[in-house]
Amino acid sequence: MPSWSVSIGALEASPTGVAGIRVDEVDGRQGALTLQWRDVWHTSLRFDGGAPLDLRSFAASGTLEFDINVQQLEKGGIYFVIRCGQDCYRKVPFVLPGQALQGKGWQHLSFALSCFARQDDDFSKVGGPFALEANGSGQVVLADIKFVRSGKANQHCTDYRVQALTPEPLSHAWALSGWLPRHERKLEEVRKLKAAGKSPKLVFIGDSITEGWENSGQAVWQRYYAKYDAVALGFGGDHTENVLWRLRHGEVDGIAPKVAVLMIGTNNTGDRNDDPAATAAGVKAIIDELHNRLPKTKVLLLAVFPREEQPSALLRRLNESVNAIIANYADGHRVFFANINAALLNADGTLSREVMPDLLHPQEKGYEIWARSMDPVLKKLLVD
Repeated sequence: MPSWSVSIGALEASPTGVAGIRVDEVDGRQGALTLQWRDVWHTSLRFDGGAPLDLRSFAASGTLEFDINVQQLEKGGIYFVIRCGQDCYRKVPFVLPGQALQGKGWQHLSFALSCFARQDDDFSKVGGPFALEANGSGQVVLADIKFVRSGKANQHCTDYRVQALTPEPLSHAWALSGWLPRHERKLEEVRKLKAAGKSPKLVFIGDSITEGWENSGQAVWQRYYAKYDAVALGFGGDHTENVLWRLRHGEVDGIAPKVAVLMIGTNNTGDRNDDPAATAAGVKAIIDELHNRLPKTKVLLLAVFPREEQPSALLRRLNESVNAIIANYADGHRVFFANINAALLNADGTLSREVMPDLLHPQEKGYEIWARSMDPVLKKLLVD
C-alpha cells in the first residue's frame, strides 16, 4: 500500500506510557515498520491518508498477508484491524499466538479476508486497510503488508457469528495474569459462605461495571445488598462468551440464589463492534446456562447501560439495539427485564461524567442511581 502514510493511532497510557514507530532495516528487511510501546492501554500502527480501497473482489478468496517479527511481547497483546467504512471496524485478536512468536524471527502470516468481513459489509471504500493495535508493553516489526486476490490463509480466526456464544476465558494481554486468579477467588468466596452456613440470596453477573460494586459502588453495595449475602461475579473486560466459560467452570455451582442480576454485552459492542443480534445471542446463551444450573433462580436481566456522551454515538446505538432484542427474553416467570437507563441520563439523553466519569463505568453516584432505580423490582423478586 505505497500511497498510504503510516502513523500512530490514539495513545491511552499510564503516566509512564510511551509509544513510537520507526522505519529502518531489521534483520535484512529494508523499510520494516517497528512499533514499540510501553505501559499503554491502547495504541496502534495504522495506515492513513490514501484513497479508499475497493476490496470487494478480494472477499471470496482474498487474504491479508504480511511478515512479522515479534521481538518482545510477554507483557503485551496485539490485534489486526481493518476499518472498512463508516461504523465498520473489524478486529482479529492475536494475543496468545503473538506471544508464542516472540524471538522466532520473521514469520509470514496470512489471514482470509473473511476474517474481517461480516455479512452486510460493503468493502467498496475501505478507508483504513490495515492497523496493528497493541496494549501493555512490546515491540513488533512488520514488513511487506499486502492484499492477495487469491491467497492461502495460514491463520485461524473465530467465526463472528458464534464467537459471542462460544465459551472461552478472556485473553486480552492485560487480563492474562489476573482473570483466572479472580475466578478462583470467586469460587473460594462462595465456598467460605457455604462453610459459614450461608448461601447468597442474590448474585450479580457481568463485566467491569458489575465488578465496580467492589470499588466505586462498595458503600452502596453495603447498604443495599450485603444483607442478602450477595456475591458480585463481575470481571473487567468480559464478553458474553467469557461469562459462559465462568458459569461452566463452577461460579454458581452449589448455590441457589433467589435472583441473579445479569448485565453483559457492552464489551461485545465496544471491543469488537459485534452485531447486536450476535451479542443478544450470547446473552440468551447465558440465560439458558443459568436456567440449567440454577433452576429455581429468577433472572433479572438488565438493559446494557448507556455509554458515550451522545445518543447518536455508535456504541450507544449498538447497545440500544442489543436492548431492543434482549427485552423480548423476559417471560414474567423466570426471566424479568428492567431498563433503568433513563435514570442514568440527562433529560436530553446525554450521559454525564458525574455519573460515569469515563462515559462507561459508574462512580458512586451512578451505583446509587442503579440500586435505587432497580430496588422496586428486585425487592419484589426477592420476596415472591
